[in-house]
Amino acid sequence: MENYKIDFVLPWVDGTDAEWQKDKAKYSGTELSDSSIARYRDWENLQYVFRGIEKFTPWVNKVHFITYGHLPQWLNTENPKLHIVNHKDFMKEENLPVFSCNPFEVNLHRIPDLAEHFIYLNDDIFFLKPLKEEYFFKNGLPCDTAALSVIETAEETTNIPVWNAVTVVNRHFNKKEVLFGNFGKWFNLKYREHLIRTLCLLPWGFMPGFYRAHGPASYVKKTWETLWEKEPEILERTATHRFRESTDVAQFLFKIWQLCEGNFYPRYDKCKSVNLELPEEEIRKLILSRNPIICLNDRNEIANFEAMKAAIIESLDTILPQKSSFEK
Repeated sequence: MENYKIDFVLPWVDGTDAEWQKDKAKYSGTELSDSSIARYRDWENLQYVFRGIEKFTPWVNKVHFITYGHLPQWLNTENPKLHIVNHKDFMKEENLPVFSCNPFEVNLHRIPDLAEHFIYLNDDIFFLKPLKEEYFFKNGLPCDTAALSVIETAEETTNIPVWNAVTVVNRHFNKKEVLFGNFGKWFNLKYREHLIRTLCLLPWGFMPGFYRAHGPASYVKKTWETLWEKEPEILERTATHRFRESTDVAQFLFKIWQLCEGNFYPRYDKCKSVNLELPEEEIRKLILSRNPIICLNDRNEIANFEAMKAAIIESLDTILPQKSSFEK
């Protein structure tokens, strides 16, 4: 075991909260429609994120729980490993409130008492098997899968920060120097099928994109400090946007910057990403198959939300039936 602290950073928003909805409508100038409310619907399974953290990553130092101000009723706020972080605790007051994750993601390094080594985790990601520190950090370096890819054209709003991030790193780094300067880290057999994609994209004169997994991401705060020195304008602009804008960047920029610097240790990604438009029985089987990490991606195409929610809760409770110390 290496001798340094590792924290989790977990953002969360209660989209059903009336005060939050009122604020969002005030600054957007429009009332929330039914579809907008559904986008922030409550799956009532956040407690299983905390149960997985406690049971399968007991080595964690702290969980920095980022919130708009509201909290789950079941949350044990006295847990010594829990640090409740309001947006105002690490962001400029004149930029608040925000209704997009991008502004606070570019400011994560400002969270009070955040360890130098931390893992960014969304609230739809669940740990289902024991995970060692070495899966996330090794020799003091963030562990990651370094592979080239191309950026999808689907889901344009979520891909805009990705396009912008790739543009930034191509401005600062030379593709040949990045890949061949850290040859063993980029052309590594651990990556399996991802290595084939990198090899296929070698003829491109620039980096067209990077492998992107919706899973927990390992970081060091130094990456934020470096980028704020190199690209203060684009980061400051993102921090001022209450809603998603076409010039935004997000945490993906910091991820691929670490890769381009060679500031990482190779690993194969263990996170299974699942889209919830699949039938409930199939989702149940995927959860109970016990992949070490699973990400359950919400989709508007869910035929029966209540049935899907019940199936997910039942399956997660089979694996994680005991309350964690993060619960009252």
